[in-house]
Amino acid sequence: MTRFILRRLGGLLFVMFGVSLLTFFLAQMVPIDPVAAALGGNAREDQIAAYREQLGLDKPAPVQYAIYMGRLFRGDLGQSIRTRRPVLDDLRDYLPATIELSLAAMLVSVLIGIPLGVLASLRRNSWTDALARMFALVGGSMPIFYIGLLALGVFWRQLRWLPGPGRLDAALSAPARVTGLYTIDAALAGNWTALANAAGHLVLPALVLGYFSAAVLLRMTRSAMLEVLGQDYVRTAKAKGLKDRVVVTRHVFKNAMPPVLTTVGLTFGSLLSGAVLTETIFSWPGLGRYVTTSITNLDYPAVMGVTLVAAVVYPLVNTLVDIGYSLIDPRVRIG
Repeated sequence: MTRFILRRLGGLLFVMFGVSLLTFFLAQMVPIDPVAAALGGNAREDQIAAYREQLGLDKPAPVQYAIYMGRLFRGDLGQSIRTRRPVLDDLRDYLPATIELSLAAMLVSVLIGIPLGVLASLRRNSWTDALARMFALVGGSMPIFYIGLLALGVFWRQLRWLPGPGRLDAALSAPARVTGLYTIDAALAGNWTALANAAGHLVLPALVLGYFSAAVLLRMTRSAMLEVLGQDYVRTAKAKGLKDRVVVTRHVFKNAMPPVLTTVGLTFGSLLSGAVLTETIFSWPGLGRYVTTSITNLDYPAVMGVTLVAAVVYPLVNTLVDIGYSLIDPRVRIG
């Protein structure tokens, strides 16, 4: 197990190197000067030249990349052209909001998708199965920005059941920062008003972002359960007189979990790195909005920092999934 984890961590370094190389040289191909765009149209040539020299953008591209990699190995992601702050500081500010939203959306997708998938498989070709498949079809077909705008219009603007955009009401102050996750920080501080408000603001974006993932999990769970339900050992267990509940919980569900666990892991990675539209619609100050603004302003260091974060997430999640395999099924113990 230890050797496997070390191999994965070693592979992660190669992934980060490849992503950084590709992102850096693609950014160099954009035919617009990011420094001039950041300083505005009224900036003088000497100001542009001084700022370009300060950022190291006056050097040849290979030299810039070598300097960037040297800083990267020291934990320095460079300075944002737009905010003029270290990119690492910006990531510390924006990443917790995305993690909080992604965890909530993942919880929504697991609590909805897996139970509905199990129910649909156990009642195959019934009206329950038909409704579950319709739910998955709609979730996989409707654009997330449309669902988000529809949810805001109905539940916030019209019915006033849930709070609107943002992480907190404007009248409330953010809880003292410990983790950066408002719900956890408010609970740690005993600020129940902020906790209730932060949780309320989290509901709509988490439901919208988790709906698509729930549809994917539902289809995968139903398919995996149906495959296991058709196995000989399941029919043998039923023939021995075991109750259906025991057969499902001890034999079917456990053996259907590996592909579902893979889907959960990959889904969480995509949620963490792909919440751009949801964060934009709900004015959620996370990585999605940060990278969107950075791309618009040609902020290369910020875009590369976010890209590296996204590149790290997938291998780490895949490693955790492989470890989870060994816990669920001893036959696939990792050496």
